[in-house]
Amino acid sequence: LAILGQESYDITMTQAPLTQFITALNDAVAASQFVLLTLNKPTAAAGDLKSVDIRPILVKRALMLSFTYHHQTRDIVKNHTPAESAKLVSELLSEKFTAGKLCTLNGDLHLNKNTITHHPASHTKVPELSHDRAKHRLIDSVGKAYLHALGISDAKGVVYKNATDKFRQINKYIEILDGLIAPLPATQKLRIVDMGAGKGYLTFALYDHLTSNLGREVEVIGVEYRADLVTQCNDIAQNADFTGLRFVQGSIADFDCTGADVVIALHACDTATDDAIAKAVHANASLMVVAPCCHKQIRRDMSKNISAHPLEFMLKYGTYTERMAEMVTDGMRAQLMEISGYKTNLFEFIGGEHTPKNVMIVASKLPSAPSAKELEKLRTSLAASKTQFGIAHHALEKLLEN
Repeated sequence: LAILGQESYDITMTQAPLTQFITALNDAVAASQFVLLTLNKPTAAAGDLKSVDIRPILVKRALMLSFTYHHQTRDIVKNHTPAESAKLVSELLSEKFTAGKLCTLNGDLHLNKNTITHHPASHTKVPELSHDRAKHRLIDSVGKAYLHALGISDAKGVVYKNATDKFRQINKYIEILDGLIAPLPATQKLRIVDMGAGKGYLTFALYDHLTSNLGREVEVIGVEYRADLVTQCNDIAQNADFTGLRFVQGSIADFDCTGADVVIALHACDTATDDAIAKAVHANASLMVVAPCCHKQIRRDMSKNISAHPLEFMLKYGTYTERMAEMVTDGMRAQLMEISGYKTNLFEFIGGEHTPKNVMIVASKLPSAPSAKELEKLRTSLAASKTQFGIAHHALEKLLEN
């Protein structure tokens, strides 16, 4: 690489141009000075392959070269070791491309058929090598003692391989909550209740984001029935100096939500989700965020008269009955929330490959109650839904009546 960086000029080489080009690539990679390699000017043998971009990345802490093959209608990415890459580049330039541009910190090397030219460096630093470099996470793993205590990362902040999906789910959840909480007045102290907090993964992350990233004044309470988890989470919160976060032992049905601005219930089983919604409505909470889990109550009613139902051809199968029960239960929950003066939305909050319980219902308090005409329409729709599926009542109905 001694001549890289000099003014552009043609040279006569003792080595063949392609050999020198590959040698320069190997030297740049070995010296951690390789930035980018582009192969272009395809031959007839390339078919619909138009160009190839090659860059360094880290895969499981090992240096690899990532090849992006740009075809006419699609891109294909493949990763190779440096040794494999040198051989592959040589083959591509021998058979499918007549030009290549090698960018290093010392200078650029251009290969055009049998001629090599050297140019000043077009890049001043090697790009970030992380394979996931473009992904921005609201919760970082470094310096988060609570993530280590919860078994998500090691003491240095490296996420354990078996916790990668959980860490991704945590960040997706915080990303969603960030946008939902943003409209709430920033000048007031937020009281947030997490119903059925479990091990507290998401409870801790939400408190961390709101206080550390946004500087908001909050009180976060995690409600959990299992006393051992409550003790564990309170110890972690104390060690992390999360003074506005605490966990209490008890059931969702018995907890008093009075004064809550935000009520969260993720994966509360069956009608426990309805308990959380009713508590939030009675507390006049500004925001509800629930991710339901299992739907036994409605399914029992639906299963009684399947043979007479127009959808019997599907509902005679247990799998479809379960799926339909999920949709009907959550759809009726949204109807009841709207009757109670909330604007609702229902969506998948994370891919099914990370968790099968991936539906989230969000309800934001409206400035004013629905009009008499709107209420009549909502109640008529709810009654029709119950009749269509043979449902005597929805658990949330009775809870809201009390």
